[in-house]
Amino acid sequence: MNTRDGTNASLERRALLQASRLERFRRMVEIRLVEDRIIALFGDGLIPGSTHTCQGQEAVSVAVAAVLQHSDTVACTYRGHGMALALGVTREALLGEIFGRSIGCMGGLGGSMHLSDPAVGLLPTFAIVGAGVPIGVGAALAAQVKGTHDISVSVFGDGASNIGAFHEGLNLAAVWSLPTVFVCENNLYGEYSPIARTTPVTDIAVRAASYGMPSQVVDGQDLDALEEVVGAAAARARQGGGPTLIEAKTYRYAGHSRSDKATYRPDGELEEWLRRDPITLFGQRLVDEGAADEDALEAVWEESRAQLEQSLETVLASPVPGPSDMLANVTAGRS
Repeated sequence: MNTRDGTNASLERRALLQASRLERFRRMVEIRLVEDRIIALFGDGLIPGSTHTCQGQEAVSVAVAAVLQHSDTVACTYRGHGMALALGVTREALLGEIFGRSIGCMGGLGGSMHLSDPAVGLLPTFAIVGAGVPIGVGAALAAQVKGTHDISVSVFGDGASNIGAFHEGLNLAAVWSLPTVFVCENNLYGEYSPIARTTPVTDIAVRAASYGMPSQVVDGQDLDALEEVVGAAAARARQGGGPTLIEAKTYRYAGHSRSDKATYRPDGELEEWLRRDPITLFGQRLVDEGAADEDALEAVWEESRAQLEQSLETVLASPVPGPSDMLANVTAGRS
């Protein structure tokens, strides 16, 4: 997908998202449908390797994409399908990568946990918990040295805030006043462990004080609240004000990965969070504003389902990479 056509498609999708609130709703719906389908197709044995989905966390990805320039960079986790789609990666490029097809954004060689699209600033997603934080800091340092006025965003889970790379990254970003934003998607679980059993503080955001860094806790199910907070932090970073730590309180509806049924969750917890579904909340807001009616929202769901099926047909009909493709982008220097 590293072609002019692929680049143009990604940039066009980003522009659509940023131009219209209804398109933000559409992108969240798209992410939800894609993730639901991935779980079903994984169960059918059509997806190699592991996969981690983000149903319930769509607003965080869409908010980040809505406020960034395409030249900014984003480093995120192995639960990165939603971020990739929000930033502009096409359904075909995303699903192709997950299915291990040549049409994928990494030529089908990376899989679910290794997505990237330089056209919209998506750095390769990271399978190691917390690994994206120092990479995002490095991207911010590069922007600062080059004087580009670009910023970087590092998106990670609550579990990553207990990793050394998190503390090292925040410390360095603060010392050098780097143009970066740290976004913690606190979905209450680090893999299979509830946050109360692994973390001695209720709010991850309080850890920013140790590095002289401003922070804010925000409702991760409220797209507008997220846009406001992330947008302000991005503007501050771009103007030379340094880094910010944002904690988005959110929830993943599916299990940690693959066939995890999340039986470790207490009774009623999932149902409580489903009542605050970010897509439902934002859809109702559009209706209340008069930006759309119920029929228009339902049409978005129907159109998105049809588009997803078309994309799946394209992906499943595309070839798989061969052994020689593993060396296609590998270079060797002379001794």
